[in-house]
Amino acid sequence: MNSGNLDVKKKPRVTITDVARAAGLSVATVSRVLSGYEFVKESTRTRVMEAVEQLGYVASLPARSLAGGRSRTIGVLVPNLDVGYVGTVTQGIDQALSKANCDLVLYTSHHQATKEIYHVSAIANGITEGLLLVAPQFTSAYLDMLRDRGFPYVLIDQTDANNNSDVVESTNYQGAYEATRYLCQLGHTRIAFIVGELSVWSAVERLRGYKAALADHQIPLVPELILQGDYQQQTGYEVTKQVLNNVNPPPTAIFACNDISAFGAMDAAREHGLRIPDDISIIGFDDIPQASLVYPKLTTVRQPLQQMGQVAAEMLVERIMDPSRLPRRVTLATQLVIRDSCAPPQLQVSDSQASFPETGGSLAPTN
Repeated sequence: MNSGNLDVKKKPRVTITDVARAAGLSVATVSRVLSGYEFVKESTRTRVMEAVEQLGYVASLPARSLAGGRSRTIGVLVPNLDVGYVGTVTQGIDQALSKANCDLVLYTSHHQATKEIYHVSAIANGITEGLLLVAPQFTSAYLDMLRDRGFPYVLIDQTDANNNSDVVESTNYQGAYEATRYLCQLGHTRIAFIVGELSVWSAVERLRGYKAALADHQIPLVPELILQGDYQQQTGYEVTKQVLNNVNPPPTAIFACNDISAFGAMDAAREHGLRIPDDISIIGFDDIPQASLVYPKLTTVRQPLQQMGQVAAEMLVERIMDPSRLPRRVTLATQLVIRDSCAPPQLQVSDSQASFPETGGSLAPTN
């Protein structure tokens, strides 16, 4: 027999009504259980889940949206799926959305304009109720569209030049200033800076903080020590390798715009035969979990990444519930975390140690 001619009948789709009938409960009660509603008797929840398993029921998000008027689904757009910065921010988002009885759907742009714009359009035209944008790069292409449609969104680690968006950020300028100041206080005068993507406002602010600290310590700005990065470890490695090979005199310290880039700088320094921090100091930004696990442990600027995710998700839920409220900008504090990857430059150890200034309460030594 030709299998292509078989008349295969599709199994009817199991509906929430079927589950309610099997469990001996109302559709409304089943809906509350399947939506994660907390105030349901455990015995009721058990009856529903047994019926779901028995019937093989799979929830339909569009159906859930039509039935209840809300999908309770939030889109989260991230640049990549790294387990450091993005992973920690997303943990905070997930925790806050879980408390609000909402689900998240994750999208990645891979730092590509076409993907970022496409995903934003798809999310805004789909069943999601709102959008969280983590360090987006190409916002000028779609923010007006989102506002015109009244689609709720929150920017994380990015800004809106017109101040028409809900924004969650950290004190990027101050964090970069303190990190650079710390290196200056150690005695470094040749400090390279690995820049992030300058289409992201936080990267612009960190570069500004670096320049300001150098100026305040009467250290000339050397353009060849400003290295163009993209938040990636490989690029951090490559630009560090280039500056160590081609710039004379080479830097005695490197401040990277994020920890991942700093890890790349550490790899390049070791390959160049340099010891960290004896021969070169390296400092990062973010304080992702891996920063305290590398050797030597990385001195860095701590961003409250998980809190940023939580606050942004809470702001988005508030925006969904009250679309008329004015946009808010929440700025969370950074903190310099001193570990093991920085030291006075070799040729100036005695002078630096003799005249090391007071650093104040903003420096936080830690293990």
